[in-house]
Amino acid sequence: MMGVMKNRDPQPRSRHEILAELHSSLDRRYRPEDVAALVLRALEGTLTGRQRAVLTRAAKHSSRDAASFSSMPSDYARPVGGAQVVAAAGGLFGQPAEVDPDDPESLLEFAASLGRSIRWTPGHTDFLADRLNRQARDTAGMDISKRQYNRRFRVLRRLSAKARTLAVEQDKRRLLMVGVTGFAAEVPLERFVADADAACFVAYYTARRKLRREFSLAGRDNPFDEVASVLLDRCTSRSDWWMIAQARTSPDVLERLTEHERGLLLGRWSSVLRHSAAMLRERWRPGTDRETMIVQRGHDSTTWNNLAVAYNAARAGWLACLSALNALDLLDPACPGKMMRLMAADLAAWHHAVGDGVDPNTKVWAALPPPWEVLDGTATCTRAEVESACRRAGLDPASSGWTAPAPPGATAVFRPTPELVHGVTIGDPVWAALLRRAGVFSGKQVKPELAADAEHGLRSGVVLSELPMKDFPG
Repeated sequence: MMGVMKNRDPQPRSRHEILAELHSSLDRRYRPEDVAALVLRALEGTLTGRQRAVLTRAAKHSSRDAASFSSMPSDYARPVGGAQVVAAAGGLFGQPAEVDPDDPESLLEFAASLGRSIRWTPGHTDFLADRLNRQARDTAGMDISKRQYNRRFRVLRRLSAKARTLAVEQDKRRLLMVGVTGFAAEVPLERFVADADAACFVAYYTARRKLRREFSLAGRDNPFDEVASVLLDRCTSRSDWWMIAQARTSPDVLERLTEHERGLLLGRWSSVLRHSAAMLRERWRPGTDRETMIVQRGHDSTTWNNLAVAYNAARAGWLACLSALNALDLLDPACPGKMMRLMAADLAAWHHAVGDGVDPNTKVWAALPPPWEVLDGTATCTRAEVESACRRAGLDPASSGWTAPAPPGATAVFRPTPELVHGVTIGDPVWAALLRRAGVFSGKQVKPELAADAEHGLRSGVVLSELPMKDFPG
């Protein structure tokens, strides 16, 4: 879904309505400046002069209040439910479809209820081994032809497969959201709207965490910027710090929680840590070079990197809670390492060309057992071993986040969200939309019907990123 220009609402909205939209933004991808515009309105009449000035500097770039738009999607891809196959199954069996097509368990229950008429059960979907022969169908009293039986068997097989696929895709999206928002997207609406100051901070800070990666040699900006700082400063001892901790698991927030709450948060992060590690283990390709982590043909780098983001966020939250509970000594016998993302070959080559070499964190990752083996007990990795690997790579084990929570970075200065096409900054959203449709910078063949227009755009100077070569390949 493309972000489009939105004019001011024709009718003023209540604070509750604005907060409800901010809540809906938690599992979407609103730009920080668009969130800032909503926050200005939600906190109307309660802001100091400085707070209003900081928020206004960000909000003036919002597509809500300016004659502009963004070509970038304002939501994360959502799994497609099973409505189509449910309709087909219901029509074939002649039964009403009393089912939630977006709930995998409901789909399986629906399939099982339909399957009773042909002696089919979930888990027995092999077309060659699990179908009944003519004698078995006659014994079961089925008064349908072989063709009709086969059609029913196939649609139930599709329904069962859809339920399994949907469950996996929903799980992947939930982990993606945990990776970029913590547990903020799971905060109930009623709790969110009950504390406007905490809610506005959570909405803005998570929007900053969701910013896309730019194709650059520079690291990412600290998501905690001057706007986030102003909003967090508004929170007081009466604020909902448990809700804030769902988005920001930092020492200054954790110290506001009770020991029981820290323990609960530790358990939640530990669960995500193990679950995301298990999903990464299933997707690990043994031929991958752990010393470079360069993506290869056949890799699903998007899924791997999203899961790695979730794992690393969970690990950082887990370490922060251990530290707040004075329990970092639990790392002595078992210290699972970080998970490295897969890197595009052209970006890796660019790093090498300017003399950067391999990221020291990747060297540590390559020297240690894979985290999933440490977490399931098939390999050992002590804190001393992690510390030794860090020193060999030139990293401080604690300050680099390998054996302790990484110290907070400097508060970033707000800058408008760049218009990106596969990480490359484009100066105009219209050109960005065209280049994206054409497949430029995707690593795939540019669409022939759009190649001439794309070439014109590239030569007209719409690319603002510093690229490793003048004629960057599409």
